[in-house]
Amino acid sequence: MRDLPLIAITVGEPAGIGPEIALEGARVARLAGAIRPVLIGDGRLLAARARAADIALPLVAYDAGAVPARGAVEVVDIGLAAPCVPGRLDASNGRHVVALIDRAIDGATSGEFDGLVTAPVQKSTINDAGIAFTGHTEYLAARTGTERVVMMLAGPVRGGASMLRVALVTTHLALKEVARAITLEAVLATLRIVDHDLRARFGIATPRVLVTGLNPHAGEGGYLGREEIESIGPAIDAARAEGIDARGPLPADTLFQPRYLDDCDAVVAMYHDQGLPVLKFATFGHGVNVTLGLPVVRTSVDHGTALDLAERPDRMRRIDMGSMHTAIDVAAAMARGSRAPR
Repeated sequence: MRDLPLIAITVGEPAGIGPEIALEGARVARLAGAIRPVLIGDGRLLAARARAADIALPLVAYDAGAVPARGAVEVVDIGLAAPCVPGRLDASNGRHVVALIDRAIDGATSGEFDGLVTAPVQKSTINDAGIAFTGHTEYLAARTGTERVVMMLAGPVRGGASMLRVALVTTHLALKEVARAITLEAVLATLRIVDHDLRARFGIATPRVLVTGLNPHAGEGGYLGREEIESIGPAIDAARAEGIDARGPLPADTLFQPRYLDDCDAVVAMYHDQGLPVLKFATFGHGVNVTLGLPVVRTSVDHGTALDLAERPDRMRRIDMGSMHTAIDVAAAMARGSRAPR
């Protein structure tokens, strides 16, 4: 047990399905002997949700220096600010949700945890609580003092064993602002981070990266936009001069097909809805969000809080656990690849 990666799992928005997927994900990973999971959330809430969802899982208080009993999962108990009803948001708990993230980050940056997995949060509730919050990715960057991070989604392609990875130059940005953000410096910085973390975290010795254009047909030689000529192409050339195997810019509407993807380890897309719809369709509920460029390992599910499911008594029959299982598996693999296991 002491040799397993110690992975913190935040349970996210308490009114959503986060507690259930965190509990079930930790249970399966614990039984499989893949990790030593530590849930970060309200202990009473987790015990109640486990009973309601018929998740047979002994929960014990987290003790860094002790090995939990066989089959048990540890909990860092951080109490709710207000009682929680599944499916009903309460801004009073917005700061509680952020406290869960902070505890996981502090544990990961100190070396206490080998990585963290985050269940979904409700951004509106956090903002309603008076905390400016645009997403886990941006918050993690600010809390760790990381100048630039890269959002990458990854998952197994349906019907095969191959893994599709899509990283983004821009993330949660209005479409009208994207073109202005596609600079040579931004694209090159993204390529450097993707190349570094594919080597350091995923154990890929010589990563091959395909890069999309921004405009239809990758700009059509400048007739449909000049970002490919003035920013994206020069960034690829600069990356190649540094030894990064980056190729493009390629039209996004033709890049996502086997004859290209079979010969690459990751795709770098220019904006959120250029690459992620393809990935989410191809991975069919088993995608995972990975934050590259951080000093810690962080993965997350690729879906939201599902408030409509959370309030249903039969929710466990309806929740797709695929993304949480993948998030835990990827975090464990990244932890093993980037530091000695405890």
